[in-house]
Amino acid sequence: MKGEIITQSQDEIVFTQNRQEQLFNRFVAFIDASPNTVRTYKTSLKQWFNYLYHQNVVNPTMDTVRNYRQYLKDTGKKPTTIQNYIIAVKQFFKWTEDEGLYPNIAKHIKGVKISHEHKKDYLTSAQARHVLLTINRDSLKGKRDYAMLALMLTMGLRTVEVSRANVDDIRTQGDAVVLYVQGKGHVEKDAPVRMPGHVESAIREYLKARGAIASGTPLFASTSHNNQGKRMTTRSISGIVKQSFINAGYDSPRLTAHSTRHTSATLNLLNGATLQETQQLLRHVNLQTTEIYAHNLNAIKNKSSQRVDNAIFNS
Repeated sequence: MKGEIITQSQDEIVFTQNRQEQLFNRFVAFIDASPNTVRTYKTSLKQWFNYLYHQNVVNPTMDTVRNYRQYLKDTGKKPTTIQNYIIAVKQFFKWTEDEGLYPNIAKHIKGVKISHEHKKDYLTSAQARHVLLTINRDSLKGKRDYAMLALMLTMGLRTVEVSRANVDDIRTQGDAVVLYVQGKGHVEKDAPVRMPGHVESAIREYLKARGAIASGTPLFASTSHNNQGKRMTTRSISGIVKQSFINAGYDSPRLTAHSTRHTSATLNLLNGATLQETQQLLRHVNLQTTEIYAHNLNAIKNKSSQRVDNAIFNS
């Protein structure tokens, strides 16, 4: 980050563009966040400081933050991106005020309205089955892709959780086989997710084809020449899922790797699961997040438009 903070007096700081690294490091120490969160804050605050630089602002005010929010909208940033950027600015100035460095000019600034509708579609049970049947399992890569897709579609794992999974995270608990998952924001693999028999069989077939596997080995490994046997990245996992959808005939920008998670949640609810069970499956912290799925399903089940259609055309 470029920039510097020069103390004008005990109560005033001027933001200039030389070096801000020291201040940012102090802020990071204050929030005591995970590496991923630190990276997010760093990216977000870099945008803010670049904005100050290009607008030639050295004493930002509440209006500066409002103008910045409008600038993000005008430049086509997505609402979720704008929200993250504004949250970072709010947290930063909360800290500067707590430290007696600069007043909290962002205290009363609101973010942007975020739609609670899902941005990605899900697959029906028939479509999910078709995607899996389309995968050719004759090769090691095919066996891996089939097992990985089956796991993601039934167990609701995020791509980062799939990437982090090791072979020895598969354990027996009671009368069930489970996969211990390191969820978003967690530092340990502390969330057991029950593994269906079909998924376990697919994974065992894939692991057998891989041969001898040491402890701590990635559950799903790269088959490319450059990275063979190494841990797969979230990007490569997303690409494989997307290509599997396309190969099955489902080529839509609203169908991505995250759609597998939506599919798990939706099919679970459609087949009699409670909200609490689905919350546990997805490892949502708040039940309200899971309730979005139920809300969408209720809207789809609402036959009001069909009743009106019947009244108009069949009367």
